[in-house]
Amino acid sequence: MKRPKLKKASKRMTCHKRYKIQKKVREHHRKLRKEAKKRGHKKPRKDPGVPNSAPFKEALLREAELRKQRLEELKQQQKLDRQKELEKKRKLETNPDIKPSNVEPMEKAFGLCKTENKAKSGKQNSKKLYCQELKKVIEASDVVLEVLDARDPLGCRCPQVEEAIVQSGQKKLVLILNKSDLVPKENLESWLNYLKKELPTVVFRASTKPKDKGKMITKRVKAKKNVAPFRSEVCFGKEGLWKLLGGFQETCGKAIQVGVIGFPNVGKSSIINSLKQEQICNVGVSMGLTRSMQVVPLDKQITIIDSPSFIVSPLNSSSALALRSPASIEVVKPMEAASAILAQADARQVVLKYTVPGYRNSLEFFTMLAQRRGMHQKGGIPNVEGAAKLLWSEWTGASLAYYCHTPTSWTPPPYFNESIVVDMKRDFNLEELEKNNAQSIKAIKGPHLANSILFQSSGLTNGIIEEKDIHEELPKRKERKQEEKEDDKDSDQEIIDEEVDEKSSGMFAAEETREALSEESTAGEQSTRSFILDKMIEDDDAYDFSTDYV
Repeated sequence: MKRPKLKKASKRMTCHKRYKIQKKVREHHRKLRKEAKKRGHKKPRKDPGVPNSAPFKEALLREAELRKQRLEELKQQQKLDRQKELEKKRKLETNPDIKPSNVEPMEKAFGLCKTENKAKSGKQNSKKLYCQELKKVIEASDVVLEVLDARDPLGCRCPQVEEAIVQSGQKKLVLILNKSDLVPKENLESWLNYLKKELPTVVFRASTKPKDKGKMITKRVKAKKNVAPFRSEVCFGKEGLWKLLGGFQETCGKAIQVGVIGFPNVGKSSIINSLKQEQICNVGVSMGLTRSMQVVPLDKQITIIDSPSFIVSPLNSSSALALRSPASIEVVKPMEAASAILAQADARQVVLKYTVPGYRNSLEFFTMLAQRRGMHQKGGIPNVEGAAKLLWSEWTGASLAYYCHTPTSWTPPPYFNESIVVDMKRDFNLEELEKNNAQSIKAIKGPHLANSILFQSSGLTNGIIEEKDIHEELPKRKERKQEEKEDDKDSDQEIIDEEVDEKSSGMFAAEETREALSEESTAGEQSTRSFILDKMIEDDDAYDFSTDYV
C-alpha cells in the first residue's frame, strides 16, 4: 500500500514580515560598518619594501637591522635570567640544609622594619661592593684597560680612577675606543689623535652578538663562503690588542694580568667575550650587569679580569648622571634623565632622526614621540614617560649613532706630566699599534655625519673610589631638597602677594566705577547699584558693569 505524500510547508510569508526582516538586516549591517569605522580596521597590506628612490633608504634598513638586533638581545637576556633561576634551584637541591621555609618565619618576625632598612641600605651596600671589587682589580692588574665609548670618550674617563692607577706604581694604563662603528670616521680619527698624546689608544669594535657554542660558529661561517656574516658578529681591533698585550708580556718576561675597567654600558664584558671568542661574561641591554670581578684566562701567559662599573659622583652634570648611572644601584628618573640628554643634543638632527616636527621643550618632544611611535595610555593620552624611557634606553644602549667634537686644545690632566706619559708608553710597540688602528678604521663602516647626532660633552666624569665618600651623598641631597623647598615657598609667597595686589586694585576700580555711575544715574537706580557694589566689595567678587539694572 502506497504511503500518502505529505504536503511540504509553504515558504511564503506576508509582505509585512519579509520587509521587517530586510529592515533588520540592513540595520545590522549598518551597525557593523559603524563599529569597523571606529576601530579603523583595514585589510592587511603587503609590505612593498623601501623603494630605491627613497632618500634615507640606508638609514631605514639600518634601523630595521638594529631593531632585529635589539629583539635578539632581549631574548638572550631572558634566557640568561632563566638560567640563573635554574642555578638557584639546583643549589637549593644540592644543599638541603638551606631551606626557604627557615628564612620565612625570621622575615615575619622582623616585620616591615627589615624591608625598609633593606630598601635604604641595599643600594649603598652595592656601591661599597663595587668600590671594593674595583680596588681588587686595579691592585691585581699589571695592565689596566680603560674602556671608553667612542661617541663620548671624554665623558667616559674618570680622573679619580686614573689618578689612583698612576699613584699605585708600576702599572700601565691603555685606552680602548669601543663602539667605534657608531661614530663617523673623521670624528674617530680626530679622537684617536687627541687621546694617543697621553696614553696608548686602541680602536676597537666588540662583537655584540652572543655566541653560545664558542668557536664552532666561526667554523660554520667559514664553511659558508657565499654567505656574509651578520654585522654584529664581526669584531675589529682584536688583533691589534692581542699584539699589544703579547709584546708587553714578552718584554716583561713573565705572565701578566690585564684588568678591564670603565663606566656602565661601555662594553667591558663584550671586549672580553670578543677576545675569548665565546660568551664567558654576562652581557645585556641593562646597565651594570657585572657586579663582581671575574678572572678569564686568555692563554697561558695572559689573564684578563672583568670588573664592575665605576660609581658616578652625584656632583656631576645632569647629562653625565643620565648617561653613566645604572638603574640597578642609582635612583634614576626617566623624565629628568631624558630631558638632560635632549638638552645637550643638536635639536635639528634629533628632529631628523626621530622624524618629529620642531619642538620648544622636552615635554613637547616626548608627547610627539609617543604619538609617532603609537605609545598611548588609557583614553588615548600619549605615554610621555614611556617615550622618555625609550629615548634614555636608546642613548645609553649600543645602537644610536651620535658623536662629540674633540677639544680645541690639548691640556693634560694635573695628575699627568711628561715623565708619566713617557713611562706609560714604554714597553709598548706603538708603531705596530698605529698600523693596526689604521687598518681597523679603514675596515669599520661608520655612519655619515648627516645620519648621526651631535652631542655636547660635559667633560670628564667624576667617580667615587673610596667607600667613605658614599655616605656623604645623602646629606648633600637633603640640603638640595631643603633649598628647593625654600625656593618654592618664596615663589608661593610672591604669587600670594600678587593676588592680593590684584584684589585690592579690583576693589579700588569698583569704587571708582560706583562714583561714576552715581553721577550719571537717577536716584532710584543709584541706590540699587550702590547696594550691589557694596556687596561685591565685601565678597571680593568680580562684576560686569556693562549690564543695566532697572
